[in-house]
Amino acid sequence: MGSVRKASAWLGLVEDNDERYYDDEYAEGTETGTGNQAWVTDPRVQVAAEAAEERDRRIATVTPDSFRDARAIGELFRDGVPVIVNLTAMDPADAKRVVDFAAGLIFGLRGSIDRVATRVFLLSPADTQVVAGEAAAGRRADGFFNQS
Repeated sequence: MGSVRKASAWLGLVEDNDERYYDDEYAEGTETGTGNQAWVTDPRVQVAAEAAEERDRRIATVTPDSFRDARAIGELFRDGVPVIVNLTAMDPADAKRVVDFAAGLIFGLRGSIDRVATRVFLLSPADTQVVAGEAAAGRRADGFFNQS
């Protein structure tokens, strides 16, 4: 199929009868997931299952594509859910705007922000304590990894 024909089919000007890209085994109406969905609001926002929600043990991960996705971060954080924000997929200008937005969130709601990795941040609500792990040099000599 030529590029003009493809563009015309995409615009709906001609009927797309190119069968090379269709999977014969695909059955319409079948669902691949379970009845207990873990996705909330947006496929880029994932929250733990309902059992964790009942015990207030949830952490959300958000990987925004643009600044428009900052609303999902704010809604989760406002509800008291710690949020891990992964900005690696964004351009630096929008990532800076999201970090500024997150800084406003934590200031207004008395939370905290911690850098987990390059362009990855943890937003913790006021009632959440972040416990830092031991440094490798601070481990005891008879620890698990001592194989001498």
